[in-house]
Amino acid sequence: MRFRYNRLLCLAIVVGLVASLIINVRRHEVERQNMTVDFAIDYEALLELAEQEGLPPAKVLADAKEAGFTSLAVYERTFKKMNLSGKATAVPGAKILERYESGALASAEWRAMVERGEIVGTEVYVTSHDPLTYHEVKEDLIRRLGKDRVRAFVADGREALAVKAQYKSFEKMHLGMPTDEMRAVNEAGFHVIARPTNYVKATPEDVAAMFRRLDGIRVSEIVYSDKQVLGAPDALAATAEECKKRNLTMGLIEAPTQLQFYKQEGLVELAKLMDYRAARLYSIAKDEMEKISTPAAVERWVNTDEERNIRIDLLRLFEKPRVGKTLYETNMEYFRQTHEALAAHGFSFGPATWFEPFEPSRALRALVMVGVAAAGVLYLSLVLPWLNRRPKIELMLFAAGALVMAVPVLMGHGGKIRLLASLASANLFPSIAMLWILDRIRDKEPDASWSLLRLIGAAALALWVTGVLSFIGAAYLSGSLSDVEYFLEVNIFRGIKLTFVAPLIMVAIGFLQRFDLDGWTLAEGEGTIEQLRRLMDRKITVRMLAALFVALIAGVVFIARSGHNMGMPVSGLELRFRAFLEQAMYARPRSKELLIGHPAFMLAAFAWARKWPAMVFFALVMVATIGQGSMVETFAHMRTPVMMSFARGIGGIVLGAGIGAVLMVVAEVFHSYFQKEIQSKA
Repeated sequence: MRFRYNRLLCLAIVVGLVASLIINVRRHEVERQNMTVDFAIDYEALLELAEQEGLPPAKVLADAKEAGFTSLAVYERTFKKMNLSGKATAVPGAKILERYESGALASAEWRAMVERGEIVGTEVYVTSHDPLTYHEVKEDLIRRLGKDRVRAFVADGREALAVKAQYKSFEKMHLGMPTDEMRAVNEAGFHVIARPTNYVKATPEDVAAMFRRLDGIRVSEIVYSDKQVLGAPDALAATAEECKKRNLTMGLIEAPTQLQFYKQEGLVELAKLMDYRAARLYSIAKDEMEKISTPAAVERWVNTDEERNIRIDLLRLFEKPRVGKTLYETNMEYFRQTHEALAAHGFSFGPATWFEPFEPSRALRALVMVGVAAAGVLYLSLVLPWLNRRPKIELMLFAAGALVMAVPVLMGHGGKIRLLASLASANLFPSIAMLWILDRIRDKEPDASWSLLRLIGAAALALWVTGVLSFIGAAYLSGSLSDVEYFLEVNIFRGIKLTFVAPLIMVAIGFLQRFDLDGWTLAEGEGTIEQLRRLMDRKITVRMLAALFVALIAGVVFIARSGHNMGMPVSGLELRFRAFLEQAMYARPRSKELLIGHPAFMLAAFAWARKWPAMVFFALVMVATIGQGSMVETFAHMRTPVMMSFARGIGGIVLGAGIGAVLMVVAEVFHSYFQKEIQSKA
């Protein structure tokens, strides 16, 4: 039978598409307004580089400023660091007693305290010649340990502290943000990225004490260290209030899998309390810096900022010099090249900003939901002949689905409905696009007089049209999810793996309702069920088992290489090919489209025109569906700017059609050869 496309359902889809496009245009505007990158590095890293190279810290800081850095990250004090700097010292009581016994304890007052039994071996004794450092250390020790564990006394004319603590853990204890370091960073011309840790059982007073350290300091962002954000779990409101009062951006550290964030207790709750005044932070892993080349690292930063909405670039040092360069020259060259590359790609530099509040109107979002409901019913009508013949039932199903989808959104809820709509869009529209093109050719006999060039042109045009129809699903997916939570990956699209498989199943069902796998033309009354029965009744040959095994391996590779947690590594050759495309194009097309799906689409057109076995045509249609599904699934990565995802899909169609055209030429050569062989034997 010929399948009819219900006009009212198509109209509802068009209306939903218009609503989706309005949302996406606004999304693009919001993304374009957030192009400021904070180009940053750890303050301690620059000081260590100066020490290693025997250079004055002032020169290193000045050169870093000239290289383009806008912020330096400053971490909390620890006694391990202060003992090295000499600004404060922490000595275990046992060490003092040992020096007394050996005669190495020079101070008369300290010797007298030992003799009076006032020095306890299990305590730690803190001294400092810097009044500011001593005051801040004392304040934080009391706040973290309590007054009963910190005792002040006077020795050699200066106040000192006796602390009840185990020395090894005490040496690593965080003791608040160092005011002197932050001032030094500001004086060198940089903003500070504050990296505080949390307090045990943090209170609003603890939070306020930390933020008082930031008074008078130019702070670009606050990025929390360790496993908790400041104020977790009970004082998050105080942290949010302090951040908003100071107009601070919160840094969200991207996870090593490049999916969401490094796990920190209270992170998502704090971001919400701050109205998502947040920016994503990325840093190349330390072990990776040992292997990566300078050009590759520079390219990594460009791709990271363009494709993943990273707005805080926290660079690390190369620890080994490049050939013919000092370590200092190696790193300064790396800094300058990265900064120049980012500037060339349209980024400006300074404290990272946040996305302006973005929440599309409920009416627009509801129209998108109605369009998804229409697409769902349309697909069912294209695989269920009895439903396709009953337009009234189609409209009843559409009305019910539209109510279920749209009403929660109109009421101001519908978070799960929106996610369901995005998942449906990713699967429905590529499937409908493929079924539409199959319906266009189903009753059209191929013209044997068509030249290969004309056939290539027709196949390329069909690929473009099918791609446009699939892009409708991309617009719907983006329109369903677009808001700041998804841009920041506080929320993520669920069901990536399903979108790799579901369109294949959905198109296969529709294909079997239109074509006979044994002879192209489907007998009257036959469909998917009947063909599956015939397939189940077939005798299994070794050739069929081998083909199924190859298909199974291909499927495993396809799924394993997809998503963020890939179970199968990418070859070095493919990585080099990807790098070439990233440099040559605005957005690198996805391999599933460029190398697999779109070339298979072109070959499927060739198989139809030359009347190859229907089973071969079916296999090529299935592979072509991978490309269409991948185009839509690209938009599920909501952190990637919408125009970049669109450009990636267009590039994939153009290059994929080119590769497919080459394969069609090769196929024509083989086809002509085998035709001659058959004729000669006849």
